[in-house]
Amino acid sequence: MSGVTVGIGARSGVSVDEVLAPVVAALREAGLTCSDVVAFATLEARAAEPGVVGAAQRVGVPLRAYGAEELAAVSVPHPSGAALAATGTASVAEAAALLAAGPGAVLLVPKRKSTRVTCAVARGNRSLRFLPNEDASAARLLPQGRGYIDGQTEPRTPPTHHPTAAMDTHAHSDVHDLRHHGDAEVRDEKLIDLAVNVRTHTPPEWLRARIADSLTGLAQYPDGRVARAAVAERHDLPAARVLLTAGAAEAFVLLARALPARRPVVVHPQFTEPEAALRDAGHTVRRVLLREEDGFRLDPAAVPEDADLVVIGNPTNPTSVLHPTAAIAALARPGRTLVVDEAFMDAVPGERESLAGRTDVPGLVVLRSLTKTWGLAGLRVGYVLAHPETIALLQRAQPLWPVSTPALVAAEACMSRAALAEAELAAHRIGVERAHLLAGLAEFDEVRAVAAAEGPFVLIRIDRADAVRERLRALGFAARRGDTFPGLDRNWLRLAVRDRVTTNRFLQALDQALLIEG
Repeated sequence: MSGVTVGIGARSGVSVDEVLAPVVAALREAGLTCSDVVAFATLEARAAEPGVVGAAQRVGVPLRAYGAEELAAVSVPHPSGAALAATGTASVAEAAALLAAGPGAVLLVPKRKSTRVTCAVARGNRSLRFLPNEDASAARLLPQGRGYIDGQTEPRTPPTHHPTAAMDTHAHSDVHDLRHHGDAEVRDEKLIDLAVNVRTHTPPEWLRARIADSLTGLAQYPDGRVARAAVAERHDLPAARVLLTAGAAEAFVLLARALPARRPVVVHPQFTEPEAALRDAGHTVRRVLLREEDGFRLDPAAVPEDADLVVIGNPTNPTSVLHPTAAIAALARPGRTLVVDEAFMDAVPGERESLAGRTDVPGLVVLRSLTKTWGLAGLRVGYVLAHPETIALLQRAQPLWPVSTPALVAAEACMSRAALAEAELAAHRIGVERAHLLAGLAEFDEVRAVAAAEGPFVLIRIDRADAVRERLRALGFAARRGDTFPGLDRNWLRLAVRDRVTTNRFLQALDQALLIEG
């Protein structure tokens, strides 16, 4: 019987024992021992880790190292969005094990994971007992007695540098459900809603009254001129730069259908409708995946120069990160359309870092929604701010009378000075309640939150968050699953910011859910 290869995915600073513990467990599950192993394999950037090198030495096998591009080309059975965002491959352990095992290789048992190590065991169709100095194509072999443990000051194979964000050109329709949204979490059950980012106790009474009064005019076709002028005045722009839409979702569809983009790029993790709309319109979409270890912050250099359409959210859903204006504006290029989804910007005090009123950024398109702050998800109203030529292109792709009379009346009303002052007060209140939620989450060792949150929601990471989410549902709370966002996996949840009483009740439920899961 041929030997097996063990693929290793590890964080920096792991010890030999940390590496070997899941390896031994995986081998035992497969009915094997360390004597059956012919090679360890890992990502090139981890090939000099003393713990990984030492583990291979202790087992007495060579360590093979592969570049991120080589591993990314391997189809793996259990892809991870977090691994993809961090390393550029969907599972280092599985890809390395399969690649090292050779043609026809299969995984013998499900991959094993600990806090800082993942391992996978694979067997190919032939023995892979490499000689220490074998010249293998596509991989670099690190023989025993080499690397840091041998006393070298530099590894034999230098680690590969990974940029702040990973570029991903693969199709992932089988991994991420781009059409899943938070409303699906609460559609059929009566749960306390932390899955949908609409502000509670909205629309306010005065807005409901304005909408109700508009019903007397339903016999007439909608006329958007007054609402359009109100939006233009609110942003100090000419009306020719404004297009009213049936929510931001319609705007994404219009952009995908009307703009002549050939090389679109979407910056993830973010709201998935832009990519879904582009794909539905026949576009091949590339992704730039921002990484947790960088705080999910934008590095403009990560976006490929040849992109002629770039989509990014600010503040970004689901990470709640607010990117600096300068970083986003740096993405602008001649011949490129830069789409900034500012659906949650009115939940940021002072709307700092907004580009909504800017006319000096070439190709800029800003999308706004009235859904979240004003509780108008069922009415569907938003708008686009862009150069008049772009607005004209989008308008030609719209059906007649795309925004209803009640929605137009709501849009006009939400542009008033009193409404803007109310929104600003609500934004400050959200900031206070978000800080309370983050402080409560910090009490849990099992929970890691994106601390730079600036929106009306918080992104958290918990091992086996999918199971914790189900426990929370049983306890009466709905949280937004994170695995449908490219760049995230099943270990992420998004939580809407609520009032202090609701948050305290949720934190108690989370404590119970973690105890049950643990």
